[in-house]
Amino acid sequence: MTMKTRCDRTVAWGRLQAHYDAGGRDFDLRQAFAADPQRFGAFSQSAPHLFADLSKNLIDAKTEELLLALAQEAGLEAHRDAMFAGAHINATEDRAVLHTLLRSPASAPAPEQLAGALADVHATLAAMLAYAEAVRADHTITDVVNIGIGGSDLGPQMAVRALDQFVAPGKRFHFVSNVDGHELARVLRDLAPEHTLFLVASKTFTTAETMANAQSAKRWFEQSGSVDIARHFAALTTNVEAARAFGIETTFGFWDWVGGRYSLWSAIGLPIALAIGADGFRRLLAGAHAMDEHFRTAPLAQNLPVRLGLLDVWYRNFHRFASRSIAPYHSALQRLPAYLQQLEMESNGKRVDAGGQALPFGTSPVLWGEPGTNGQHAYFQMLHQGTDVIPLEFIAVRDAAHELEGHHPKLLANALAQAQALMVGQRDEGGHRNFPGNRPSSFFVFDQLAPEALGAFLALYEHRVFTSGALWGINSFDQWGVELGKVLARDIEPRLASGDTQGLDASTAGLLARLR
Repeated sequence: MTMKTRCDRTVAWGRLQAHYDAGGRDFDLRQAFAADPQRFGAFSQSAPHLFADLSKNLIDAKTEELLLALAQEAGLEAHRDAMFAGAHINATEDRAVLHTLLRSPASAPAPEQLAGALADVHATLAAMLAYAEAVRADHTITDVVNIGIGGSDLGPQMAVRALDQFVAPGKRFHFVSNVDGHELARVLRDLAPEHTLFLVASKTFTTAETMANAQSAKRWFEQSGSVDIARHFAALTTNVEAARAFGIETTFGFWDWVGGRYSLWSAIGLPIALAIGADGFRRLLAGAHAMDEHFRTAPLAQNLPVRLGLLDVWYRNFHRFASRSIAPYHSALQRLPAYLQQLEMESNGKRVDAGGQALPFGTSPVLWGEPGTNGQHAYFQMLHQGTDVIPLEFIAVRDAAHELEGHHPKLLANALAQAQALMVGQRDEGGHRNFPGNRPSSFFVFDQLAPEALGAFLALYEHRVFTSGALWGINSFDQWGVELGKVLARDIEPRLASGDTQGLDASTAGLLARLR
């Protein structure tokens, strides 16, 4: 790791604690707006392809000044620059972190040591997009089934749904991730083998859930009398030999410096390219690259990912807010909260720093959410009147992609009203209708939900997570926490057949017996 100082070991950390104790804990948004007519302008900004209003957060100029001093003292800029230069900042796996290279134009200047990797990226991208265009032009293929899990599912699924207005007519997209056979069975029920393309997304071609689903899809395909596996199956993997043994001839690979939750920009994004075309996929990459450049070059005080990451540290470690809710006011973004859950919680859900030392403070908050108006009729009760303060993030799109009269103004009015209500509250001496207000929120605005805007927003979140993780001194790019349960499952699975409970704890043994 390139960090020089963990955040809690800086002078700025102590100054932030003193600032919080001296009045930061009691910050009142209503008073702040009354005292400063320019507050909206000071705490909002444009960034590539989006606008962000941070003015309804529990911060003032002094708070931001101290947070920026924290970032500088901790060495955030050096750590960021090391990532872009290809340093092995993923120290526990001795890997570079180069997902930003996946959206860098071929003509962009790159460090000499990354020139070969950039050329490989664009060779793979060209081959993948050529294949995508060929499949899009093949009208006999009506259904595409992506079989993957984690980053091989969440990113592509989220993006294909988000960009639904750009999806090619005559093509339907299905995503299967769960090893629960009910999910695959439901998808297969409505498919015709001769009109279906299966994509098997697994870097090693060994992921247990993915391979179980792929083998079942292959059996279903063969039992229908179909034999052309090579035409109806493709693999997104680096294990070409295993894919070939499966019967797959078309493969697209990626590299060990691409973490799963950062992989939709790679060959794992093939479902997106199939859905929105080569031009649409390049627009998605271009939006992300524009945000990369903003993060890489903008001064910290005007750097939106940095401002957001610092706000996350302020809330998590000083206000002790343990969760954050995501409220996209656009139905096409229904899978965005799930995607962001993996991005942030798998990256920063760590209890030790990069040197293996236990951390004395909280790291990743719990992320959760639903499309906005649905959430209003479910959990917004707690956001407004519950005992916990939970920062909320609104995402709104100015222009609708439909022509149904009256719907979009109602949607936008609800988003604006909820943000306003959280802040201003309502006084009621009886208590039941009392809204305490002063509940923080951020508000993101896209002009349209276009590929560029989605790409920019996802890159914004990636760099935001990088920022908070860097300040906490953790390695945001490994995920050892997913391993233990998978190892134990390999031991338990044969026991379900044999009934052997030797060596198991009493609870696991009792449940195994109940489930047999």
